[in-house]
Amino acid sequence: MGVELAWLLLLLAHGLLSCASSSVDRGDFPPNFVFGASTSAYQIEGAYLEGTVEDGSNGDTADDHYHRYMEDIELMNSLGVNSYRFSISWTRILPRGRVGYVNPDGVAFYDALIDALLEKGIQPFVTISHYDIPHELDKQYGGWLSPEIQKDFGYFAEVCFKMFGDRVKLWTTLNEPNLFAKFSYMDGWYPLGHCSHPFGNCASGNSSIEPYIAGHNMILSHANAVSIYRKKYQGKQGGHIGIVVCSRWYEPFCNTTEDILAAERALAFSGPWYSPFLRNDFFFFAKDAHDLGDYPPEMRMILGPDLPEFTQAQKKKLLETKLDFIGLNHYTAVYVKDCMFSPCEVDPVDGDARVVTSSERDGVLIGEPTGSEHYYSVPYAMEKVVMYYKQRYNNTPMYITENGYAQASNSSMTAEDFTNDTQRVDYIRSYLIFLASAIRKGADVRGYFVWSLLDNFEWTSGYTIRFGLYHVDFKTLKRTPKLSAKWYGKFLKESLLGTGLQKESSQLLQYSA
Repeated sequence: MGVELAWLLLLLAHGLLSCASSSVDRGDFPPNFVFGASTSAYQIEGAYLEGTVEDGSNGDTADDHYHRYMEDIELMNSLGVNSYRFSISWTRILPRGRVGYVNPDGVAFYDALIDALLEKGIQPFVTISHYDIPHELDKQYGGWLSPEIQKDFGYFAEVCFKMFGDRVKLWTTLNEPNLFAKFSYMDGWYPLGHCSHPFGNCASGNSSIEPYIAGHNMILSHANAVSIYRKKYQGKQGGHIGIVVCSRWYEPFCNTTEDILAAERALAFSGPWYSPFLRNDFFFFAKDAHDLGDYPPEMRMILGPDLPEFTQAQKKKLLETKLDFIGLNHYTAVYVKDCMFSPCEVDPVDGDARVVTSSERDGVLIGEPTGSEHYYSVPYAMEKVVMYYKQRYNNTPMYITENGYAQASNSSMTAEDFTNDTQRVDYIRSYLIFLASAIRKGADVRGYFVWSLLDNFEWTSGYTIRFGLYHVDFKTLKRTPKLSAKWYGKFLKESLLGTGLQKESSQLLQYSA
């Protein structure tokens, strides 16, 4: 029995999948649905002079997309995607922030990229900041820890709107600020590498306060950018703007009140942390107007004075800059236990919600392992997380801006070790089944993007994991389509996505012909 068949039968046994929804076709999605692939600037562009990692690598060359973008657009065109999500390198456009010059070479690169995409009928879906900011801003005033960043981000966003907004109709301000704030200022994994006990032992930082100061400035920076877009550009350019958050799904470890509440807290500390501008949810009928334009009450209850306050003027601005859509990066699920009433070890990602997470329960993993120890294949979680945002935020339009499968990699492996990626095919197909189910249940989901178009530089994992539909030889930079690329292209072009439970994983090899 194939891995996918066994997994789907298990879902059927637990009532999580009906026979009627055991297969999926392109026709299960609306005719105008956006299908694409995602990347980010630092992870693929390289050419850093023209603008603590596991394997000691960096993204100075990465995939050299800066020089090979036309080749990569041809890959997208061959797939048949109708959109491409990428980010703009802040440093490539404004090396010194708002006090410096606008780099004409950086503008020219993105102009050429956008024009080439549109010539192929591929819609640009642009993230303004995907983790990277000019180092100059960190040196000047501490980057995201200072309110000054709000002015710099607003200036950068306006440069982008002014230069590219006549052709870009889908914008997101920030990518995964909920993860970035924790990884940079709570755990110390990302630059600037700040943390304190019990989350880590860094040279500087305060894990109890700094993540929320940085997050506060990110939220207000987002609001500043959206306000600029609304007042000066959206009317004449006709685009839409949102934000991208990462949202794992959290399953209670036990069916107890404590663990159920722990799962709710963990969810609130993820995407909803960055959604004060979306308080048209169950707080719409709040008795106290102060509930509007504020952090989730679950966060206020736990963090108290460590969570910054919004002024009344800021709350008003947040509510005036309501999102056009939410971008969700979703990959996996975990079990979650309560730590408010039972002592447990500090969880590096979710410990601030007073919970601890686990990938297994009673010796059984939550899903099939992938090439990354942090990601398991849990397809039903896609539907659950989408329905959570549907219900919490009054069905604000959504895009699945990232979803993908990790393959473990080392320097001795060759392209042949990666191209027959039946597990990635199984993963994407299974997640699409549950995404289609959420849409049938009324969720206003408007697009899906695979992470990633290419194998790339995966932040602290370096080149030790690969998410690409296309294999990249990081010595020669040759791109080779994997089975998943051929499968995705066939699905998009022919509306063929397997034949349901009767198809075993091994039979997917037919798509390599």
